[in-house]
Amino acid sequence: MQESVNVSELTFEMTKKLKFYLSKLVEYDGSDLHVKTGTNIRGRINGEIISLSKEVLTHSDGITLAKELLRGRFGEFIEKKNIDFTFKLNDDYRFRVNMFFQVDGVSAVFRTIPMVLPTVEALHLPPVINSLCDLSRGLVLVTGPTGSGKTTTLASIINRINKIHKKHIITIEDPVEFIYKDESCIVNQRAIGQDAITFADSLRAALREDPDVILVGEMRDLETIETAMHAAETGHLVLSTLHTIDTKETIGRIIGMFPGSEQNRIKMSLASVLQAVVSQRLVKTIDKGRTAAVEILIKNARIEALILEGRENEIHDALKEGKDVYKTQTFDQALLGLYAEGRVSRAEVINSSSSRNDITMALDYYDADKSQKEIQRNNTIVKTEERDKDIIGLKL
Repeated sequence: MQESVNVSELTFEMTKKLKFYLSKLVEYDGSDLHVKTGTNIRGRINGEIISLSKEVLTHSDGITLAKELLRGRFGEFIEKKNIDFTFKLNDDYRFRVNMFFQVDGVSAVFRTIPMVLPTVEALHLPPVINSLCDLSRGLVLVTGPTGSGKTTTLASIINRINKIHKKHIITIEDPVEFIYKDESCIVNQRAIGQDAITFADSLRAALREDPDVILVGEMRDLETIETAMHAAETGHLVLSTLHTIDTKETIGRIIGMFPGSEQNRIKMSLASVLQAVVSQRLVKTIDKGRTAAVEILIKNARIEALILEGRENEIHDALKEGKDVYKTQTFDQALLGLYAEGRVSRAEVINSSSSRNDITMALDYYDADKSQKEIQRNNTIVKTEERDKDIIGLKL
């Protein structure tokens, strides 16, 4: 039997305190607020956990906060021991929340979601990502570890489609994060648990709802993956995420989800529908912020053949060599580009790279080439100044 909450008995004092700390997190440009029974409130700021208070949250405080935030869903929380929902601070910020029980009581993590929709340009993502918005069919995946900005990157793509195309967009999320208003497109958003039961079930239903673009928050299981691929094969653009570290692992994970007897069929299907993989890692910038280093796969004949033939190990080289023609790139190429722009340090590039030896050699070559060009530039300036002095002397 689920426990009910008498809202009239709540003072919402804990919610007021929560809003204070969420405002503090926003002020410090933090990404996550950690609220844990038995300790003080902390926030993740520039990738590090920082204390935001000295006050310790008691067991009773945690339960009260859960009742205030969940109200009618408190019984569901008691039954399932964890729950996802969104919390609105003000007109500028919402938060994706996961609340759960741990040994000392209730804990919750609040992930910042700006109400202002992101753009590819504002996120400093490679311009080629804008071209994905013009696709009419196929599968586009954004991958990376938790907290790497996958949802934000997808939001920038949906935002652009909504502005420049006349289509029907359906998003299936757990929970809904960014909110889209209809612009050139119709946008229907469904939250798992609130508006839909599962990703796979919602995705099957979406195919009967005249969609052009379907965003699936996460491809968690084989059924969702297979349904998403079917949707892409039947003329829809499907966008989704996977918790994989790079393009090679992404392709291997999808194929490996299926039984051995099915894998040849899946390779053929994936090679046909996969349009792009955007894999990202957040790295620290020189100005103490964070930015995404992005590995990009864009479909071409070589990539299609490598997937069909099961030669995932060669995909890295294909991305590296396709940079100029197809605008693909590896993580190390992305990091080197950020270094050349003066946005990240040499040490951060090395620490975040896929191959420390290769990136160190590339950095050494870049620095030496830059130094040589600087010497040549200085020599040119000196020669020009000497020439000008000689001309002035002759005139005198």
